[in-house]
Amino acid sequence: MKNIKIILLGVFGLLLLGCQEDEPDLDVIVAPSNLQVSVELVGADADNPNGDGSGTVNLTATADDAISYQFVYNGNREAIPSGSKTYNFSTTGLNNYSVAVIAVGAAGLSTSYILDLEVFASYSAPEDLLQMLVADGTRTWRIKAESGGHFGLGPVGGNIPAEWYSATANEKSATGMYDDRYIFNSDGSFTHITNSVNDDPSVDTSGTIFGRVNLVDELGAHNEEANGSDIENYSYADYSNQWTLSAPDGVETLSLGGTAFLGYYTGGDHNYRIFSRTANEMILTTADGNNEFNWWFILTADDEGIVQEPSSVDVTYTNLIWSDDFDVDGTPNAANWTYDIGAGGWGNNESQYYTNSTDNAVVSDGTLKITAKAETFSGSNYTSARLKSQGLFDFTYGRVDIRAKLPQAGGTWPALWMLGSNFETVGWPNSGEIDIMEHVGNNVNVVQSAIHTPSSFGNTINKGETTATNVASEFHIYSVNWSENEISFLLDDVIFYTYNPGVKDDQTWPFDESQFLIMNIAMGGTLGGTIDAAFTEDTMEIDYVRVYQ
Repeated sequence: MKNIKIILLGVFGLLLLGCQEDEPDLDVIVAPSNLQVSVELVGADADNPNGDGSGTVNLTATADDAISYQFVYNGNREAIPSGSKTYNFSTTGLNNYSVAVIAVGAAGLSTSYILDLEVFASYSAPEDLLQMLVADGTRTWRIKAESGGHFGLGPVGGNIPAEWYSATANEKSATGMYDDRYIFNSDGSFTHITNSVNDDPSVDTSGTIFGRVNLVDELGAHNEEANGSDIENYSYADYSNQWTLSAPDGVETLSLGGTAFLGYYTGGDHNYRIFSRTANEMILTTADGNNEFNWWFILTADDEGIVQEPSSVDVTYTNLIWSDDFDVDGTPNAANWTYDIGAGGWGNNESQYYTNSTDNAVVSDGTLKITAKAETFSGSNYTSARLKSQGLFDFTYGRVDIRAKLPQAGGTWPALWMLGSNFETVGWPNSGEIDIMEHVGNNVNVVQSAIHTPSSFGNTINKGETTATNVASEFHIYSVNWSENEISFLLDDVIFYTYNPGVKDDQTWPFDESQFLIMNIAMGGTLGGTIDAAFTEDTMEIDYVRVYQ
């Protein structure tokens, strides 16, 4: 890192005071003095005097008698009480930039100076990221209010989304957040529509926003009283500013100019780290101006301008390395399958007891039949089976196809999934979990898939769903395509969700180790929900399981 301390001698305003002998003495009001700015060109050294190519510059201003500071760049004036500001300059090459630094004192007196910076930027945003943000110029984004974890907070620098607080679906519906829309225009301009319902530039551009107490004051005076630490329904009109992309320390980062923001006003540097992204969704995080929390947001593309998920997988696997076609009647093939035995589902509050009885798992007429039954057994009111290939077969990267017919009774929770083979040593979710298919009888024909990692587990944010037809009366093929860089989920060979974390680390990508297969029906629990009082039994039929590399 290269730190340059610049002492700036400012231009002072004049204060004219009139005096009368019989007036009391007044304190002398002085303008800030000794304005100094520390300039850090990130990555600068003897070989790279203008920075490491990220285009990131950290500025820290101090001055005697200063109450606050302002920074002005490209016509945008920002009030930064702390005096610390980060710029991400994205124009490729070596370029000069002028930033005005202003120290503001009592009675509005100020000291200012123009700071000239020469910064090198080599980052060029990948085409898929630009396409995701801009699409054909009509794409709008919004907070994904219907998803748990769409808004939350955690420690500064943390890598677990909404680690300390995670909003439930639609929890903040009365705050002024959910009707906001965000547009990243191809010319680098950013548009924030503060009320998408009434939006019409020729009629009404007014709306309301949501922000952090005190920090939101940077947007101007307001009359709204705080609700705890929040300012809700702060009146604010539509506005435009600038957006840029950079990758400090290799992390894709979306930067907004001036006081532009997404979701919830937190002040700070207005840099949003892209934690993960797919074609139509992204998870973002930013530190607030108090350096108190990292705030987390899930943004999803609004219906207009949706970019379809990839129509093909990134790696095609065609070599069949393992399969079970269930063509021999009797117990499941012991060379392929073993069982989990016990009650409760190990953490999901389920109601079944898993057995290895042929009453719950049997091969007949060319299919494996896993059956959940209403019966009292070892203190549980239901029995079922959970088969797994642990210790018998696992693999790293490839495609799994499972042709199955699903149960549909209320309270059933069938699942086809995989778990990291190292989970007994590293624990869950560090081992990683890939849910190929989950379905609940209380929401018939809606099929979902999910990724569980140290950064997304429990109320996971990395998931997708699709609607099938006749899942209980017809066979469908449920598939996962797992490569070194992404995991795609398919229904009848059509992709409906792809997980690509962007920057991979141990928190987002524990999927470079082998995984084994699991198939089961749970009853009730956190996802299965209420069990139908009239339930007697229901079955998942599996025609085959095939693994390709």
